[in-house]
Amino acid sequence: MKHDRLQPLLLGSACLLLTLMMIGCRISYKFNGAALDYTVYKTVTVGNFPIRAALVYPPLQQTFENELLNYITRNTRLQVNDGNADLQLEGEITGYNLSPQAVTENAIASKTRLTIQVRVRYTDTKNDNNDIDQTFSAYRDFDSSLMLTEVQEELCQEISEELVQLIFNATLGNW
Repeated sequence: MKHDRLQPLLLGSACLLLTLMMIGCRISYKFNGAALDYTVYKTVTVGNFPIRAALVYPPLQQTFENELLNYITRNTRLQVNDGNADLQLEGEITGYNLSPQAVTENAIASKTRLTIQVRVRYTDTKNDNNDIDQTFSAYRDFDSSLMLTEVQEELCQEISEELVQLIFNATLGNW
């Protein structure tokens, strides 16, 4: 008999607790890693990233800029514009280097490393504590028996994708 009287009380208490939890807690999931408050940040400007490296592969600038712009539009709700924006990304490609790797006993490199460096200036017009001026670097190794011209386009695309993820995580991802 006592259990019959307690059951409505327990059910009412459970409903009240659940209601309080729903009011007091807000669960937020960010599947893309972006940690932006869209009530504050609405626009972003992505400037040009000219090549300032000693060794130049002209298509790299367009490949990198397109990858950066596409990644931002796919992973945020920010409106991209060319003028003043809440967030601004600009910089230059400062390094495009080849270096021998995995030297064999005959003192011949069996692998060559292509390294690309990008200097990024990130400006948060709403909070200058978030501003960044940093160089990011990524590389890929390829077999030294191949000519750079054979693998250059594919390597530049892969490296650009990695650089964009690093840049996004350090700026818009706000890790």
